[in-house]
Amino acid sequence: MHTQAETAAPPIRIETFSVGPDTDTSADSPLAAWFEGVSFGFHEGRLEAEDLPRLAEAYAADGRILWGAYDDHPGPHAWNPRIPVATYGTMVNSLNVGGGRFLDAHLITAVTVRPTHRRRGLLRRMITADLQAAADRGHAIAALTASEATIYGRFGFGTATHTTSIEVDVRERFAVTAPPYGRMEVVEADAAVGLTQEVFAAFHARSPGSVGRQYAYARRSAGLWGEERPQPDKALRTAVHYDDDGTPDGFVSYSFAGWEKTPYTMRVKDLVAASEAAYLELWRYLGSLDLIERVTFGMAPVEDPLPWALTDRRCRVLTSDEDVLWLRILDPVAALGGRSYQHDGVLTLSVTDPLGHAAGTFELTAANGAGSVRTLDDGADPDIAMDVSALGSMYLGGVDARILAAAGRLTECSPGGVERAAQLFTAARAPYCITHF
Repeated sequence: MHTQAETAAPPIRIETFSVGPDTDTSADSPLAAWFEGVSFGFHEGRLEAEDLPRLAEAYAADGRILWGAYDDHPGPHAWNPRIPVATYGTMVNSLNVGGGRFLDAHLITAVTVRPTHRRRGLLRRMITADLQAAADRGHAIAALTASEATIYGRFGFGTATHTTSIEVDVRERFAVTAPPYGRMEVVEADAAVGLTQEVFAAFHARSPGSVGRQYAYARRSAGLWGEERPQPDKALRTAVHYDDDGTPDGFVSYSFAGWEKTPYTMRVKDLVAASEAAYLELWRYLGSLDLIERVTFGMAPVEDPLPWALTDRRCRVLTSDEDVLWLRILDPVAALGGRSYQHDGVLTLSVTDPLGHAAGTFELTAANGAGSVRTLDDGADPDIAMDVSALGSMYLGGVDARILAAAGRLTECSPGGVERAAQLFTAARAPYCITHF
């Protein structure tokens, strides 16, 4: 039911546009106005006009589609009406769904709504239209990384991967016990772009839950771009690990927190390894940095080998955990048939979906690592029932069906259904996403 204020408010115009080589990057362009809207929404500094060509190049490389909501009836002293009161963006990249399989995921980003224009259905208008268009194009899965955890469940998204924030005491008692191999080198920023991309490609290939990275990532990891602007980050250093054959298999980008902060702390910006052994070598390097007493890292894996490789596991302290990837199943047949399975079996799932994309009853048959799915007629008896957000959480194997059942998010409809679901959806490796978008 709409309130009187909602009913009386004039309609808001929503437009979409893409970014390409010929996009206007002048200071008064629609693209500049869109970035101003995003910066306002995320409490960032105002756009520097000189940055716009680089940002446009990055967005064109990513194939982004940008949405803006415009108030054509502003008040007499309102901020520039060409700046959208709500923003939204999309792109497509690969999602590792396990067993060497990948699906193209429809990625949602840059979601903002100005406080003055809340409760007018702007996000709902954009996200429902966008998800419908993505489904029509044949995307089985949509994904996002959420700034606020209370927004996206009602649109069918469920948390699917997590990371942990850690602090590591690297003073005298720190030592990695695993046998060393290969070598570490601090690398030039220009070379780091290609090297970090090569290492991430190897990580992406082996890591369920990993999402392909956008254009800016390698440049930020190399220090050519800062976090807020596409300008050099002169405080950042990048070191690369090479295996015994000279192949890069890990890198770490980091910066010093400053002499005024005690204990003296090095902050890891990005740490990517193509193997567990390379991961430990990166930590061996970080532990060898002179004058440093503590290293912080905000994207460590939940199943982290580091404490088990230390002479004193208490050097590593868990400070928090964070949900990273949220998944929204658009086509259960394609999504469930696209991932790999560790065990054979048959499971019938009933899925409810407020937007209708994934609603229905589906029979999943897993055999020899692959899954096949068929849609059953209405009235078929399921083994388990859930909403689409719970299916998104369970999809990669990061959340056990038994946990979802205990939380009331999944209902067992036939004896043993929850146990069969837990077995079928288990993954050989815990999903791990280190890409925000």
